[in-house]
Amino acid sequence: MSNNQKKYNSLNDFYRQKFQKKVFKVNLNGNFTCPNRDGTVGTNGCIYCSDLGSGEFAGHKNDDLVTQFNKVKENLHRKWPEGLYIGYFQANSNTYAPVAELKEKYETILKQKNVVGLAIATRSDAINTEVLNYLGDLNKKTFLTIELGLQTIHPATNILINRCHTLANFENIVHQLHKKDINIVVHVINGLPYETKEMMLNTIEYLNTLPITGIKFHMLSVLKNTKLATIYQKEKFKLLSEKEYLNILCQQINILRPDIVVHRLVNDPKKDDLIAPKWLLKKFEILNKIDNLLEEKKIYQGKNYCQ
Repeated sequence: MSNNQKKYNSLNDFYRQKFQKKVFKVNLNGNFTCPNRDGTVGTNGCIYCSDLGSGEFAGHKNDDLVTQFNKVKENLHRKWPEGLYIGYFQANSNTYAPVAELKEKYETILKQKNVVGLAIATRSDAINTEVLNYLGDLNKKTFLTIELGLQTIHPATNILINRCHTLANFENIVHQLHKKDINIVVHVINGLPYETKEMMLNTIEYLNTLPITGIKFHMLSVLKNTKLATIYQKEKFKLLSEKEYLNILCQQINILRPDIVVHRLVNDPKKDDLIAPKWLLKKFEILNKIDNLLEEKKIYQGKNYCQ
């Protein structure tokens, strides 16, 4: 249970316990691409992904990494001068490059003052053996977290959203990263087209069986200039209401393995990019409602976790 009486293992508490200080993630854009965009496995990307490659809050790719880092750090440092930082390579697939390029970019950030680690967002099919070995070495030098997009375990949805990698590939990379003692955070999306509540719960039950250390929950957001926006405008498939999302999320927390750290409970898309659902624009209200609903239903993380 969280020290601040949260009903789940919050990332803030995890960082506080590990580093004894406030820790911030600094979003970065390393100007990488993706195997699902460059033709290796696909050309159009996942249907919900914008041209920014899920890096809407990362720095600008035309700025060098130190400039990006300092722009964010300066604002944070004024409020928390003793804060520590984790460089978060967020946009696109941040292991999808030769090791020499990865090393130059990652280690540029590690040289910045008060940086205690890296978080690297990527896909399981963007980690080859050479990259995996480098990540293993890097993990011995700093606090390293690899964030893997999964979104769903269901094959029909996987095809619909154009993920273009298999569950077997994902699972294999999770085990390979675990063998190197690397922290693994998995992204899941609730409300994908035509998925039921039971399907979303099944995804969590599956993740409970894997050696992951963290999870990020997202609500499907329809963003401008995406394939999903075209499909939504044509088919008007049902999106989860705020109430439905909150109830499903609470049930997922209820069955989530107790040791897994919750890195995110809901996403916060940019207002100008969001077509639907508009309730996502009230992130802090949503977070308060989640806390209240967990309290009301007497739910805490892992209450009904089954080994």
